[in-house]
Amino acid sequence: MTKFITGFHSIEEKVRALKDDKNQKEIKIYYSKAGPRVKKILEAAKETSIKVFQKTEAELDQMVLELDQALRDHRGIVMEIPNNQKKTANLVDFDSWIKIHSQDKDKHETVVILDRITDPHNVGAILRSCDQFGASLVIIPEHKSASDIAGNEVIGRTSAGASAWVPISIVTNVVRAVEELKEAGFWVYGADAGGETCGQIEFAKKSVIIMGSEGSGIASLLSKQCDSIVSIPTCGKIDSLNVSVAAGVLLYELYRRQKIQ
Repeated sequence: MTKFITGFHSIEEKVRALKDDKNQKEIKIYYSKAGPRVKKILEAAKETSIKVFQKTEAELDQMVLELDQALRDHRGIVMEIPNNQKKTANLVDFDSWIKIHSQDKDKHETVVILDRITDPHNVGAILRSCDQFGASLVIIPEHKSASDIAGNEVIGRTSAGASAWVPISIVTNVVRAVEELKEAGFWVYGADAGGETCGQIEFAKKSVIIMGSEGSGIASLLSKQCDSIVSIPTCGKIDSLNVSVAAGVLLYELYRRQKIQ
């Protein structure tokens, strides 16, 4: 079994993530016409052992036929990856990560927890913001979440390739992970309505932002672990922001404050 990746950003970032791994003989790139963006990707692929093949547009169309409708617009290039590919390097073990990152108490670090966020479009958009605003780690529960980061083409494409770079931990018990973060000196902020506005909170140098489910918000057990609930002041007529937009706003606020300190 194989999977196919489309989208310039997703393919380009996947190639970049594999540039130091010379044992990628089973990965292939297919293209129809070598336009400027495609040429750039093909040149990067030459630095690895990724094989490149020219195909017709019809052949590329056939390859992506089983993908979601939004992913079938291949723009003339498709990457094929076997399902037995090893996990990407940005998928990290949480216990190992916390041991390393608990040592420097003065370093600014932001951890984002995605609690039961099942829409891969939202996960991808949040990962893109995490990349742009310097999140140190994203934690995703193994169950009841869109946790197939390496194998989900929607996440890869929506994140514009950030899913290959942002450090991500898939955990079985997110409450235990939060407890360990708190023991390591992190302060935990749950994003929800009715809390203190983000402009008024003095965020800690080591901060955890919990983004809750699209429908029901943060789980009760996880909410009890929060040191504070943070809200984003708005003026619209609908009741709330999309979870990925809210995550981007909060991540920017933390990033902005780190830059002026």
